[in-house]
Amino acid sequence: MLIDKPMSELIKGFRDGSINPVDVINESYKNINNHSSSLNTLISVRDKTDVIKELKRLDPSLPLYGFTYVLKDSYVTTELPTTCASKILDGYYSPYDATVHQKLKKAGAILIAKGNQDAWGHGTSTENSDYGMGKNPWDPTRVVGGSSGGPAAAVSMRMCNFAIGEDTGGSIRNPASHCGIVGIKPSYGRVSRYGVIDLAMSLDQVGPLAQDVYGAALLLGVIAGHSDSDSTTFEEAVPDYNKNLTLPKLIKLGLSPEFEKLCSNKKIYALIKKKAEELAKKIGGEIKKVQLKYTPLGVQTYYPLVYTEFFSGTRKFDGRRFGKKIEDSCGEEVLRRILGGKEISRAEFHGTYYRKALKAKELIKKDFETAFGEVDFILSPVTPELPYILGHKITPEEDYALDAFTIPANLAGICAGVVPLGRIDGLPVGLQVMGAAFAEERLIALMNAVSI
Repeated sequence: MLIDKPMSELIKGFRDGSINPVDVINESYKNINNHSSSLNTLISVRDKTDVIKELKRLDPSLPLYGFTYVLKDSYVTTELPTTCASKILDGYYSPYDATVHQKLKKAGAILIAKGNQDAWGHGTSTENSDYGMGKNPWDPTRVVGGSSGGPAAAVSMRMCNFAIGEDTGGSIRNPASHCGIVGIKPSYGRVSRYGVIDLAMSLDQVGPLAQDVYGAALLLGVIAGHSDSDSTTFEEAVPDYNKNLTLPKLIKLGLSPEFEKLCSNKKIYALIKKKAEELAKKIGGEIKKVQLKYTPLGVQTYYPLVYTEFFSGTRKFDGRRFGKKIEDSCGEEVLRRILGGKEISRAEFHGTYYRKALKAKELIKKDFETAFGEVDFILSPVTPELPYILGHKITPEEDYALDAFTIPANLAGICAGVVPLGRIDGLPVGLQVMGAAFAEERLIALMNAVSI
C-alpha cells in the first residue's frame, strides 16, 4: 500500500506526480473503516469528502502537502469536537484551533480524525476512556499504552500518515513503544501547548508520532518554535532536524544502574543492554554507567505535582459552562486525582506535599545535568513491563510504576525519544533515548543511528 511508504518517499512522489495523495487518503479511510471500530482507536472522524476538498485547496509545494494526521483528543479544533475522552465535553466544538494544529494546517497537512485516549490524560493504557478501551493493534487482547494510545495505534495501523500526542509523564513514548513506532517528547518549552487541555501545566509537552525517525523529525521541525500565545515556549530558532543525521565519533552512551533495578521484566533490560553494545560498536562510541540517584523518586515526585495541578486546572469544569461538574461525571482514576489534588492543596499551607515535590523535581533535574556532563545520551527501557491484558486489575501503585522510566525526562525538562527495538513474546519493545534540554537535533541523529 502507498500509505506504508516512508514520508520521505511520499513527499517525493507527491511533488513529481508519481503518487496521487488522494489515493493515499483513500487507503487511510479504508484502514479506518477496517480497524478503528474493532480497536477503538478514534473518537471522531472527518468526512472523506471534506478532507479531499481541503486537499484540492492546498499548494502542492507546502512541506506537508497531502499528509493526513490524527490529533490526540486533548487538542482543541474547529473541524471536529474536542472531548479529552470525557463525556463531560461530549460534542464540544472549540471556537479556535490549538497552535500545533494551526501550524500543521499551514504546512499543508490535513486533520483526518481525533484519537482515543485516557480521559483527561489520566492513564498508561487508554483503558480509562469514556468512549471505551483502546486496543493494541499487535494484540487486541492487550493495552495499547497511554494516554496517547489512539494516535499511536492510528499510525501503527496506517489510518493516517502521522499523529500528534501529548506527553506529561510518558504519554507519547509509552504507546509508541507498545505500537512499534517512533515518538518524540521534546524539551519543555520547545513546542507550544496553547490550545491543549492540560493535565499538568509544568510537565506537559507536545510531540510527534510517526512511522520512522525522518518523519518524526520533519514534524517536530514544523510544530516547534516560539508562540506569542504561550509564554513557556523557547525563543531560539528551530533547526532543520533532518539536515545532519551524522553523529560525531566518540559518543558516550549512559546506562543507569538505578533504571536497571526498576525494570521488572529482565528480558526488556537485556535487550536494551544488547542494543547499547551494538550501537556503541556501530558509531565508535563507549558505554558508561551514570548515577541517577534521585530518579527512583520520580513516581513519588510526579504524582503530587500532577494531582495538584490537575485539580487546579479543572475548577473551570464546575457545571456552569459545559453542563456537568467534573467530580459528578468522571471516572474512578480522574476522581482519585481530583480528590488527591484537593487534599494536597488543602494541606499545602504547611508546605507538606507540592513544594516538597518541587524540591525533589529540582534534584532529579540536577541529576540529569550532572549525567549529561559525563555522557552524551542516556538509554533506557520505555516501560518496565510488556503491555498487559486488557481489563487486568492492577493497583494504582502498579499502574503509576509503569511510568518509572519516562517520568524523569518530564521532571527534568529534557528531550527524549523512542524507536522500535525489537519484539519480546511477539510484542513490540521500544528503546528510550534521552538527551540534554534542547538537544533535539543530536537526539534525532542518535535515534536515526539506532533505526538504520
